[in-house]
This record gives sequence, structure tokens and C-alpha cells, in this order.
Amino acid sequence: MSIHFAFLLSSVVLDVLANLALAISNGFKKKVWGVAAIVLIMAAFALLAIAVQGMPLFVAYTAWGVLSIAGTALATWWFLDQPMNRTIVFGIMLLILAILLMQVDG
Repeated sequence: MSIHFAFLLSSVVLDVLANLALAISNGFKKKVWGVAAIVLIMAAFALLAIAVQGMPLFVAYTAWGVLSIAGTALATWWFLDQPMNRTIVFGIMLLILAILLMQVDG
């Protein structure tokens, strides 16, 4: 695994944590969680900026987006009792398939 991919995965983790903090902040009514969400998303974008130095932007950004969406869906389901059903899982699988198809040399 390249160091740039590690930066990308670290960015995804921070993004998912930022999304959880944002949800817990209850629309920034809980200021500490709101500030945590801002700091975490800034750190996530900083790591993403490092990641794109070693991989194509479209690969990094689309992978980051899909993994962040999937991670947030799973994390909010697990920790916040948000809904998770077959339709959501199917949609996430389609996103992952799209990422894999973009990697195919044509």
C-alpha cells in the first residue's frame, strides 16, 4: 500500500468522524461537537490534499467520496441507530462498483 493511499484512508476515517460529530452536535446546538466536526473535516481535507499528490485527483476524490458515504452510513447505523436497509446497501454497492469500473483501462 502506498503512503498516499494511507493518507486517503486516514482522510476517510476523519471525514466519517466529522460526520458523526456533526450529527451529535444537533445543528451546532452542542458547540463542542460542532467545533470538533469543523476541525475533523479540515484535517480530512488536509490529508486528502496530501493523498492527491501521489494519485490522480479523480481516483482519490471519488474513492474518498464513496468510502466516506459508506463509512458514514455504517457508522450512523451502528452508533446513532440511523436506518440501514437493502436499498441503501444496494446503493453503496453501486457506488463501489462505479469506482472499480473507473479503474479499468479502456
